Amino acid sequence: MTAPALHRSELAHLLSDQWDAIAALVADLDEERWRTPSPLPGWSLFDVVAHVVGTESWLLGERPPAHDPIRPKTDVTTLPHVRNETGVLNEIWVDRLRPLSGRRLLALYTDVTERRRAALAGMGDAEWEAETVSPIGKISYSRFMLIRLFDCWMHELDIADGLGVSVDEGGPRAELAFVELTNSIGRAVAKGAQAPDGSRITFELTGALPRTLHVAVHGRANIVETLDAPATVVVGMDSGLFARLRGGRTEAEAHAGEFTISGDQDLGSRLVRNLAFTI
Repeated sequence: MTAPALHRSELAHLLSDQWDAIAALVADLDEERWRTPSPLPGWSLFDVVAHVVGTESWLLGERPPAHDPIRPKTDVTTLPHVRNETGVLNEIWVDRLRPLSGRRLLALYTDVTERRRAALAGMGDAEWEAETVSPIGKISYSRFMLIRLFDCWMHELDIADGLGVSVDEGGPRAELAFVELTNSIGRAVAKGAQAPDGSRITFELTGALPRTLHVAVHGRANIVETLDAPATVVVGMDSGLFARLRGGRTEAEAHAGEFTISGDQDLGSRLVRNLAFTI
């Protein structure tokens, strides 16, 4: 499944809605709840929002605030959850914003997302399709904004899970974001689960984003419309659990009884244990 072609105004509108959804979740938090741990290692709910502030500020050409000399300086490259240059930049923004109050952070979030809305509205078609630097290399700006939608959608789930509340996990934003989780499933099948050549795998997803994914392994693991023979293994689970496993927010061992495996049990077990991927 590929992402549908969207006019830039449509994608900008979905991004705007996504920013509003995050703001609504944190609008009434007191300072203690802002510091609630999120599903992401080392990050509180405050840190998740600070990360979004940092990324959207960076897209406006801004740099992280200066380090407060009164605070001990953290070498973010030594943190166990920081694994690449993008992670370093993310962590610098979070670390520099962390001394603020939640109320002040929300004000910054509101300001930067309003300025991003204006920036997106002012872009022409040439700018929208121009090549730009992103966490996955040089891609078109429009492709980068799809990744931003995915990232912010996942962070909405992070905040909701941290607060122990439910949000609508379906709809246009989710449908578009979910493509980022399904398109690259072949790598998890081949590299993570080590599915042998000739394997035929089906993921049956239920819940807010129901769909059937078929993967055939012939040298490489690729998504296919249909399998040419019965599946070697069928893995069934809720789309929300699939998203969280793919996003590395949880592990299969914590969800016994929430997924089913039919067929090759060993391969199915390897699949659910190795779904995690990050951009």
